[in-house]
Amino acid sequence: MNKDYKYELDTPCLTIDIDILEHNLTNMQAAARAAGKNLRPHAKTHKCSRLAKKQIEAGAIGACAAKVSEAEVLADAGVQGILITGPVVTAQKIDCLADILKTDATVMVVVDHPENARRLDEAMQSMRLSLDVLLDIDVGLGRTGVLPQSALEMTGHITNSSNLRLKGIQAYAGFVQHIQSYPERKKASLECMQRAADLFCKLKEKERACTIFSGTGTGTYNIDIQIPELTELQVGSYAVMDAEYLNIAAKKDPARFSDFQPALTLLTTVVSVNNPEFVTVDAGLKSLYQHGGIPFVISPGFTDLRYEWFGDEYGKLIRADGSNLPPLGTVLELVTSHCDPTINQFDCFYITQGEKVVDQWPIDLRGKSQ
Repeated sequence: MNKDYKYELDTPCLTIDIDILEHNLTNMQAAARAAGKNLRPHAKTHKCSRLAKKQIEAGAIGACAAKVSEAEVLADAGVQGILITGPVVTAQKIDCLADILKTDATVMVVVDHPENARRLDEAMQSMRLSLDVLLDIDVGLGRTGVLPQSALEMTGHITNSSNLRLKGIQAYAGFVQHIQSYPERKKASLECMQRAADLFCKLKEKERACTIFSGTGTGTYNIDIQIPELTELQVGSYAVMDAEYLNIAAKKDPARFSDFQPALTLLTTVVSVNNPEFVTVDAGLKSLYQHGGIPFVISPGFTDLRYEWFGDEYGKLIRADGSNLPPLGTVLELVTSHCDPTINQFDCFYITQGEKVVDQWPIDLRGKSQ
């Protein structure tokens, strides 16, 4: 078995085309730079410290992490400028956060409740540490964050703390990222983010140290950068892309989100050909996250095949009228449904250039859900 050749890899497995990846990283960095914004990409998408470092090499100021355990792996790998974008509440997680702070004072975390601020402050005081925080603003998602009308009151709980330093705000409108229509997505996102921008202006008048307004996602990156107050983008999926994002409209393409290309693909093998209407492949629910876009085949000659989940271990590729089915043992290449949870099911990326395997990157944040 020649593992230097992409289609000889054991399947199912994840591959990243290095040329497409670098193109995506360059394009997003250029968009941010042209708008005068910083880029702090979200590592929860790719869960790979090697890729996070590559984003920083391309010009990013750091990385976002959804969980403390993700931040811990990033920090151990030497990544700095980490923002933890979810609340850190329990004593165990606060202790882990403190351990990261002892080696990297640049780590930040979001806060959205007075009790959370109190716990963080007490823990930092007991360990003689200081912690930079962003106030998490709920702009309509309803998942975390304080409502804009309560935000200024919440800032008092932070600024009155002895060991917390308020550095700005975070606002993420995740529920608008996949609105198919670009005009509708633009309208919805600007309405959400403008509420946060207005609050940020008031906050800056009150607290000079508040200089960060972090937010946006891949689906609205070129919409939200029009907001002058936004200082940094915490986009994630743009680096590798997936079917869910590719199915929304771009600013200049109503049929496809063509700003970034799918660097990430999944290789799967045809393992059964006994039905005249479909073949069975070895990538099912344990390899491809189900709730997102529909995975699609990009292998030449078989792009008309339609993927359906066929159990935990298997998928079904159904042929269109008049199309051919691949023979037993054929390795096919799919664009994944939703990159984040799909990536979380694998140990590594095989890095490819053309059909050659040129490297292997550990997915070292895999399973870090704490």
